[in-house]
Amino acid sequence: MSKINEEKRDELSSEDYAFPKERKEPLHDAAHVRNAIARFDQVEGVSDEERDEAWKRIKRAADKFKVEVSEGSWRELAHRGKRK
Repeated sequence: MSKINEEKRDELSSEDYAFPKERKEPLHDAAHVRNAIARFDQVEGVSDEERDEAWKRIKRAADKFKVEVSEGSWRELAHRGKRK
């Protein structure tokens, strides 16, 4: 995965994050989109509604960067044993 330094992170708009209020899980390239999916269950202190919105952002970014996503919803991640 490409590294993102602190300066680059600060330059990203809130819309470039799966969780914009928390500025968690940047979505600026394909590698980070895949990482956001893999780490989705590790983001704490967010509501299901915020997760729904984050998943929409992830799906849009996945389409943009041509990342295949087999899950239709973040809730499907839970059924695969990834969510605690």
